Amino acid sequence: MKGNTKKKLGLLLFLMVFTVSFGQDNGKFKVVLDAGHGGKDYGAMYNGFIEKNIALDVTLRVGKILEKESDIQVIYTRKTDVFIELKERPKIANKADANLFVSIHCNAETKKTAHGAETFIMGLTKNSSNLEVAKMENAVWELEDDKTSYAGFDPNKPESLLKFQLMQEEYRGESFAAAVKVQHGLAKDLKRNDRGVKDAPFWVLHGVAMPGILIELGFLSYKNEGEYLNSEKGKSELAEAVAKGIIEFKKENFTPLSSISGYVKPAETTTPKTETPKETQKEAPVAQTAKNGAVFKVQIAAGSSDLATTPSNFKGLNNISKEKDGKVVKYYYGEVSDYNEAQNLLSEAKAKGYRDAFVVAFKNGKKISVNEALKGK
Repeated sequence: MKGNTKKKLGLLLFLMVFTVSFGQDNGKFKVVLDAGHGGKDYGAMYNGFIEKNIALDVTLRVGKILEKESDIQVIYTRKTDVFIELKERPKIANKADANLFVSIHCNAETKKTAHGAETFIMGLTKNSSNLEVAKMENAVWELEDDKTSYAGFDPNKPESLLKFQLMQEEYRGESFAAAVKVQHGLAKDLKRNDRGVKDAPFWVLHGVAMPGILIELGFLSYKNEGEYLNSEKGKSELAEAVAKGIIEFKKENFTPLSSISGYVKPAETTTPKTETPKETQKEAPVAQTAKNGAVFKVQIAAGSSDLATTPSNFKGLNNISKEKDGKVVKYYYGEVSDYNEAQNLLSEAKAKGYRDAFVVAFKNGKKISVNEALKGK
């Protein structure tokens, strides 16, 4: 394939999936907790420690903590020792229209010397140790009866996920932010070996239409760490660290409309069939102006490609701006000081096809919450 053709194809694929990371919602922050393995799939087994059991126990503990938060809804891929096919896990998350997918696992390696926590986001890597972790977790595929859904995928060749990489690029920034929060809790807060946030091609992450992370709590193959992971103290501390990271991520990245100062949910009204509804004059919306120089923009997309901000690249929309956040480029439509005007811009963006677009706020070039912009904090 010639260079120019490749570039055009890449741009076309990028634009086809070029939607937003994730945004505001009238309801709760939805977290899908995915306990790795289960049933006939035992996962890693060393020194009498079994991954599927530890992963489930920690996952249920995380869920119990999160369920105490009034603005968080928890969805589980499994709550008992059952086998859930690899391809079904992201389907559960997508059906729930979740805001974050968290898959929880335990690590292992044959030398039995590695130890510590690490958190992964979807990505292609040439790092051999990262690839080995991906191969181990993707190998669940081999236990499934129907492998037709994995056409072209070989768990021993994670690069076969290349064609799906773009599907997660739009969520890369948020996935990384969530991974950093959780990893900090698992390593820094608990004073354990910090193996960092990494990229690897996990099947379970490539299919979720939302930010997603995969946590390796520690190594069962390292006896001392395996004992910690299997202990009541260890599982309790790990669950608290993961839950804390999720809650912190939610606070910084999710603003439900119902929490915005001055927002009133429209009342549902019905008109008796026997009466003809009278024409009513719409009241002008109350101005909700940002304080202290803050402004509102509509985030319409995020990805790794750095595009020119011309209307032709954004379905005819003008006034596009962009910013780089690490390796991710975020694109915004418009810039206004009134929240009602921002909502109008949001409607325009959605009408153009950016169905997951959402309003964000900035002050002095720094991203802040919409509520902070309205209250002037």
